[in-house]
Amino acid sequence: MSHSVTITRTTTSTTNTSYIVLNTGYIKTFPGILKLFQLLIGIAVVTLMAIRFHDSPYYRGEQDLFHFLMATTFMIGTFCLFLACLTSLSTGGLIAKTIYELIYHSVAAILLLASSVCLLIKLRDGRNDSYMAAPILGLVNTVLYFISAFLAHRSYRGI
Repeated sequence: MSHSVTITRTTTSTTNTSYIVLNTGYIKTFPGILKLFQLLIGIAVVTLMAIRFHDSPYYRGEQDLFHFLMATTFMIGTFCLFLACLTSLSTGGLIAKTIYELIYHSVAAILLLASSVCLLIKLRDGRNDSYMAAPILGLVNTVLYFISAFLAHRSYRGI
């Protein structure tokens, strides 16, 4: 009986120091760039929310807290995922073939969408022009997470 075999080669470039191996080639891939932008936008949202929480001594409301928690949660999760892909030669290509990325990015997109919309609805009546950047950046990050979920769905290999 004959069968066909597909061999896939992945080329990675590394910066080798004495203890840490960096997969610098991952940053040049589209998923790597997406994760980097998700991380940077997440840092910006968390910073804006933290400044708002620091400046205002009264109760902020459920929408503020929900958005702050979602932005912080997925910023930390994306950092861990990005760091794992950056410090391992095989993780970047291997984790994309699992269901983890699809679930993670889908949940992140849905919850960030919900928190951003809730905060935008709360802020539409007030004079919070500078504070509107946090939910708007949350919506931008939502789009990036939806794109990552779509790419993860395409590359997922159910075993």
